[in-house]
Amino acid sequence: MKETEMSEPAILEQLKKASCAEDFFALLGVDYEPKVVNVARLHILRRMGQYLFSEDLCELDDATVAQRCKEFLERAYQDFLKSTPIDERLFKVHKDAVKPPPPPSLVQLNVLK
Repeated sequence: MKETEMSEPAILEQLKKASCAEDFFALLGVDYEPKVVNVARLHILRRMGQYLFSEDLCELDDATVAQRCKEFLERAYQDFLKSTPIDERLFKVHKDAVKPPPPPSLVQLNVLK
């Protein structure tokens, strides 16, 4: 017996094929300021991804999924209008930059020969 495959919503298929942040904005019909996207493109898309993963889109129809994706991109874009990539710290390198240094490791004198 052949299992029935669930197809992915059309907008998600299109977004997977997008090659740049501008493609995401165009596909979802979100207006943007190029100066903002040029500085924070990876951060905006990563934040959008976080928003996408926080919601179960499986049971939704294509139009609703497309609308939710548009809302997530708008929300992610707005995040970076109010803040900077450094302030948001989405990537490990930025998180590590403010991480307190580890305590110094101590070697007990009786262990040394």
